[in-house]
Amino acid sequence: MSFFQEWRAFQRPPLVNGIPDYRAAAMTAQQRQLATMQKRLAGFDTTSWTVPQRVDYRLVQAEMNGLDFDHRVLRPWARDPAFYVTVFIEQSDQPAREGPGAWGALEVWSYHFPLNQRDADQIRSGLRLIPGLLAQARTNLTGDARDLWLYGSRSIKQQSSDLAELENRVKTSTPALLPDIKRAQAATDSLAEWLDARYDSKKGPSGIGIENYDWYLRNVQLLPYTWADEVALMERELARAHTGLRLEEEKNRKLPVLVPVSGAQEHARRFSWAVTEYMAYLKNHDLLTVTPAMDTALRARIGTFLAGPRDFFTEIDYRDPVMMRTHGYHWFDLLRMAREPHPSPIRRGPLLYNIFNTRTEGLATAWEEMMFQAGMFDSRPRSRELIYILLAQRAARALGELMQHANRMTLEQAVEFASANTPRGWLRSDMATVWSEQHLYLQQPGYGTSYLVGKIEVERLLASRARELGAQFTLRRFMDELNGVGLIPISAARRELTGNW
Repeated sequence: MSFFQEWRAFQRPPLVNGIPDYRAAAMTAQQRQLATMQKRLAGFDTTSWTVPQRVDYRLVQAEMNGLDFDHRVLRPWARDPAFYVTVFIEQSDQPAREGPGAWGALEVWSYHFPLNQRDADQIRSGLRLIPGLLAQARTNLTGDARDLWLYGSRSIKQQSSDLAELENRVKTSTPALLPDIKRAQAATDSLAEWLDARYDSKKGPSGIGIENYDWYLRNVQLLPYTWADEVALMERELARAHTGLRLEEEKNRKLPVLVPVSGAQEHARRFSWAVTEYMAYLKNHDLLTVTPAMDTALRARIGTFLAGPRDFFTEIDYRDPVMMRTHGYHWFDLLRMAREPHPSPIRRGPLLYNIFNTRTEGLATAWEEMMFQAGMFDSRPRSRELIYILLAQRAARALGELMQHANRMTLEQAVEFASANTPRGWLRSDMATVWSEQHLYLQQPGYGTSYLVGKIEVERLLASRARELGAQFTLRRFMDELNGVGLIPISAARRELTGNW
């Protein structure tokens, strides 16, 4: 426990006048000291440890490997301008925000407006970090990664818009924050101009290369695959998705097509009923341990009707609101993490470097098809088509990630590939979703593939437990077991539940 706390404190950057220090000297010192920390971990005698304790050991080792990889390869503080975005309006559905980012994030969504004095002070502290951090970025950003530079600049510009939204939220109720918001916005706009002025000089690739990708999968994501393995898996899933869709369409060709939600009242009615129907199905078929708080968590995420052009997930959601409620398993995960913290301090909070993603994204994606196979959409055959469209989109964008990191596609080419290989033209290349996804996957290796690679690993684990338990196997038992080990990589869950990696 004490070593873990020491490690987490070490992983954070040093602070200089309250500002995280990512300058070259500080990062060189941290990298040098990391080797000592890794030797200390390697010195632990684990021969008498339990399986859960050995899993915890591997998790800490993977986190250290993540920091090592940051220093040797990713170097986001030097290559990726988006690393310096620290203002976030919307909540992530993950245990920790996706991708690499600087310390000191201001999660605006987590505050209630109008602000009380304590929250106003916390927001002020986050705002006051921004000018100094962005001034430091001009020195730190020495990389030549062209795509990361361009799309990172766009992320910095988005921060300016998010600061404007924060200003609108507080200008009447907490006007004392306005000067700090203005200074943060001015620093953000200035950095964006600085980045744009240097874009033409950036000529280098942004991908990490196949050899580095293989190392990352094995030592950080704890996966038994290589880049080439994942290409083969994603190509197979893409072909399976298109084939399944065409067969469903053929079977359903005489049925009416799904009509999207068309107005606010219909949206409120259909989305509320979707939660009711979904939760009742889980409970009545005993597929999952269900609590009232899970219903509440899903209802809190319903949102409001959007009349404008529909992006990919809205195209799905507005045709059958139950569909994305199944992927909303994320909100069950976050609820459980908050209310039923794991006894191990290593698993109590989010793992670093998005190491959790084969479990969180993988299970949420697997759960979509599991509910499909469990019969939830049997009464709505046209909705079954949506499962295959989602699967195709996940496979296409994963291949975009893999090709970007092999430096065989630019970010723009990965966008066009994902868009072209997603059915019905719903993943539009002139809208934000596909661009933000491919940018994230370029920043965070293994994230775009985690949806389907994690799904595959969930299915392998389920099959293993079904063989072991025989007649004693039930889906509810399996899910209770999987939830019980915490938000850890599926390979680590497999080790704990079956004894095998």
